[in-house]
Amino acid sequence: MSQCSNRVWDLFCRVIDNFGDVGVSWRLARDLAARGQQVRLWIDDAAPLRWMAPGGWPAGIAAHDWREAEVEGLELEAGDVVIETFGCELPPAFVTRMAARPTAPLWLNLEYLSAEAYVERSHGLSSPQFSGPGRGLDKRFFYPGFSLRTGGLLREPSLLEAQARFDANAWLAAQGLQRQPGERIVSLFAYPNPRLGDLLDALSEQPTLLLVCPGAVQAELLQRERPATLRMHALPFLSQPEFDALLWAADLNLVRGEDSFVRAQWAGKPMVWQIYRQDDGAHGPKLDAFLDLYLQGAPAELAGPTRQLWRRWNELEAGPLQLPAAALAAAQALEWRAQLLLQPDLCSQLLGLAAKSG
Repeated sequence: MSQCSNRVWDLFCRVIDNFGDVGVSWRLARDLAARGQQVRLWIDDAAPLRWMAPGGWPAGIAAHDWREAEVEGLELEAGDVVIETFGCELPPAFVTRMAARPTAPLWLNLEYLSAEAYVERSHGLSSPQFSGPGRGLDKRFFYPGFSLRTGGLLREPSLLEAQARFDANAWLAAQGLQRQPGERIVSLFAYPNPRLGDLLDALSEQPTLLLVCPGAVQAELLQRERPATLRMHALPFLSQPEFDALLWAADLNLVRGEDSFVRAQWAGKPMVWQIYRQDDGAHGPKLDAFLDLYLQGAPAELAGPTRQLWRRWNELEAGPLQLPAAALAAAQALEWRAQLLLQPDLCSQLLGLAAKSG
C-alpha cells in the first residue's frame, strides 16, 4: 500500500440513530490520527463522544460543530480529503470551499457495510458533479466490505496484538465481576426485540453471566424476572477500547448495527448479529448475504443452526432460539477472522487512495 504523507481530512457525520454513524466515524478518525493524519470531525451531535472518547480528543483530531461548516463566510480551506459518511450530504457552503481549492480534494462517500453483490460492483465508482457548488468536482463511492474487491473493514494495526495481551479475568475484576466455575460469559448489545424472552430461555440452559450494554434492552431486562442459571450485569456506556475489551472477555457476543458487528468479527468469538430493521424488508437479504459468506465451507451441523438462530433472532422466521455447538462456532469465528485478515484494512486503503490523488 502506498504511503500517505500528513494530510488534512475532513470527516462529516450526521448522528441519525443508535450511535452507529458516530461510532464508525470516531473509530475512523482515531485510526487516521494514529497514522499521522490531521482529522477534522464535523458532527451535528457530539454528545455520544462524551462516553466514546472520555479522555478527550487524541492528538491529530479536532471536533467541529456541523453548523460551522454551513457558514459561507467561514475562513477555512477544505482539507485534502473530504469524506461524507453514509450519504450524509455535505453543507453547500463547504462544497464551495472544496471547489475553490487550487487542487481539488479527494471526495469520498463512505457507504454502509454490506455483503451483497452490488458492493463489489459499486466500490470505487465516480460521480462527476455537473451542477451546484461542487460543479467540476468528482465524488467517489467507497464501500467497506468482506472481499478484496471492496474497501475492507476498519482494523487498527495493533488490534490483534492488543487482544493477545488482554487479561479477561483482570478486566472482569475491574467491573466488579468474577466468572463462576462452569459459567459462560455473553455480551448483549441489541435493539428492542420481542424475542428477548426466548433468548433468555436459550441462554439459561447453562450457567451464564450476561453483560448487557445500556439502552432499552438493558432497561427491560432490569425489570424482567430471570432464570436462576442466568446472572445479569448492567454495563455503563463504554469507550470504544473498553467495548472491544467486552467482546474479548465474552464467550459469545450478540451485537447490532455496523460498528459493533465489525468489532465482534475481529474479536474472533462466536457471535449473533441483529441487523438494523428496514421498513421495506431490505435487511433480510442483507443478513442472508452475510451468512452466505460467513458460513461458506462451514460444516452442516454448524451452518444450519447458525443461520436458523440469526434469522429467528431477527424475526425473519419463526421457531425456538437454539445456540449452535460452542466448539464449532468458536472454530468458525477464528476461521472467518483469518480470511478477513487477508484483505487490506479500510484505513490503509483510504491512505493509499489519498497518496495516489497527490
